[in-house]
Amino acid sequence: MTTPRRVTALATVLLAPNPGPMTLEGTNTWLLRAPGEVGCVVVDPGPDDLAHLAAVAAAGPVELILLTHGHPDHSAGAATLHQLTGAPVRALDPAHRLGSEGLAAGDVLALQGVELRVLATPGHTSDSLSFLLAGDERGAAAEAGTGPAVLTGDTVLGRGTTVVAHPDGRLADYLDSLRLLRDLGETTVLPGHGPELPAAGTAAQRYLDHRRGRLEQVRAALRDLGTAVAAADPAEVVRRVYADVDRALWPAAELSVRAQLDYLAAHPDLP
Repeated sequence: MTTPRRVTALATVLLAPNPGPMTLEGTNTWLLRAPGEVGCVVVDPGPDDLAHLAAVAAAGPVELILLTHGHPDHSAGAATLHQLTGAPVRALDPAHRLGSEGLAAGDVLALQGVELRVLATPGHTSDSLSFLLAGDERGAAAEAGTGPAVLTGDTVLGRGTTVVAHPDGRLADYLDSLRLLRDLGETTVLPGHGPELPAAGTAAQRYLDHRRGRLEQVRAALRDLGTAVAAADPAEVVRRVYADVDRALWPAAELSVRAQLDYLAAHPDLP
């Protein structure tokens, strides 16, 4: 069992024991509180692993549980943590809410000395949210770790890129979400998997460049195959475009290819 690791003045991470090709080292469960506060806000309790959730509860008391999205590696433990702590669970998708109302873009949550603004960042999934964490105004302005941060779930990862989980995830939405995160500039990224990143703007631009490159590769593959977008075989496109990617990731890559094909079908006049 890992121990909590403080990342910023307001954010501590507890790594869930679910490493894998899609989850990297595991799911990052974030505990948010200002210095001197007793309770905390938990973002993404992770899988339904009792030892992990007991460690999260022990780091509390937990006052509120938030979900970036409903994928099980982020949300499956929410009900158990709710039972352990009594803390309500808030999410965009009503299916994941427990004992509280939902969340919507623009909502501002203020408790345990932290302020979170809810950002709608769909694309990976339709219910994906990010949480913009205000800086610690009680810390010295120049002190590392006291500035704003954004918790991105799977929208931006600490390493590699994420899946556009077709058909629930849509590439057009995802590109818009990346542009929104790009506007956050030097804001620290606290991702759902992998290490923290120093600048949301840089990370989001890298993702946008990657998506643009993948679209070009998909279009080139279709030209080589002599196939129209509507008639494309996603599995064959994966074999050509993702040939250098671990085959264990090909099923996930096929979801992204399906999303790319849908995007190209809706934007036939792209340069």
